Amino acid sequence: MNTTPQRPTHHRSEETERLGLTGLLPPPPVPGLVPGRELLLKEALLQKAALVEPPGSLITWAPHRRLARFAAPAVACALAVGGVMVVNFTDTPGRGTTAVKDGSATGAPEAKQLLDRIALAAAGAKQPMVRADQFVYIESEVSYAAQSASGGPVTMAPAHTRQVWSSADGSRPGLLREKGEPDSRLDDDAPVYHLDGPGATPRPSIPHKKRPSISDPTHKYVAALPTDADALLKLIRNETRGQGQDPDQRAFTAIGDLLAETWAPPQVSAALYKAAAKIPGVTVIHAAADATGREGVAVARTTHGQQTQWVFDRSTYAFLGERTVLTEAGDAGPAGTVVGTSAILTKAAVDRVGETPAPMTT
Repeated sequence: MNTTPQRPTHHRSEETERLGLTGLLPPPPVPGLVPGRELLLKEALLQKAALVEPPGSLITWAPHRRLARFAAPAVACALAVGGVMVVNFTDTPGRGTTAVKDGSATGAPEAKQLLDRIALAAAGAKQPMVRADQFVYIESEVSYAAQSASGGPVTMAPAHTRQVWSSADGSRPGLLREKGEPDSRLDDDAPVYHLDGPGATPRPSIPHKKRPSISDPTHKYVAALPTDADALLKLIRNETRGQGQDPDQRAFTAIGDLLAETWAPPQVSAALYKAAAKIPGVTVIHAAADATGREGVAVARTTHGQQTQWVFDRSTYAFLGERTVLTEAGDAGPAGTVVGTSAILTKAAVDRVGETPAPMTT
């Protein structure tokens, strides 16, 4: 028989002491999300938000343009206003429905030949120098598809005018003006709000200006890009690493953004086209149209059920605009449904924000 007395337990007092000590420790750090995981969580949030939207609400498939510098006090992954939800779903803005049939696109050899001709034409283009104190002005027509939050086929809104003024050296605020929307200031000086503690009043501060990059360039930055296609593509891949999608699509999207949202000098434009020719999966679409109906030939790349098309004039090889087409049937519509389109109308240098030049071709 064991006569050793049992040691009394002090479970409750030990637990109380442990909790007390825990309260003295700082909270554990919260690990950040890798960009891909953050993107997935945002998409999941948007899908969940769509499920609770009231009947009749619309989701607008707005173009994803990382190049615009918006001044805003906070970042939101979705904005529901007046029954319309704006979602960064596509990288380019089309109109109507266009059949996408087997054999409508040809592969890499023809795409490389076409892009080489486009690069040659771009290199020979006449373009004035842009002074550091000027603004690059880009005017376009854009149209986005809208879909009911409860699902169903998409419908295209009429094309409307989009105007952007960007400081050539990034030293002054720019402006985005889109018909039917309030003007948006473009710069890096948006305040960031900090909380010093629970219940504290948010304290604004101005963050340090970010350096220009492939995803957020100034004209000065673009004008200094490498004119060697291999070096340029390597730079684009490095600077877009971790931004979601696959590396080839990231590079293709970044080049498309630079073509549409900047006014690169001729030699840089030529290098961008030659760099695009080196991206696997690029094809040629023999018949495509921009947002104004101008017909041409397109260079395209397909990923995740969507095809991004860059539309060019058949004779001059001038860049006309972009469009995004569904390549797989789904709730949004059959394969061939155009969910966004744009048309570049004017690119020029102006002296002031709000100044519009005489129209000129790009």
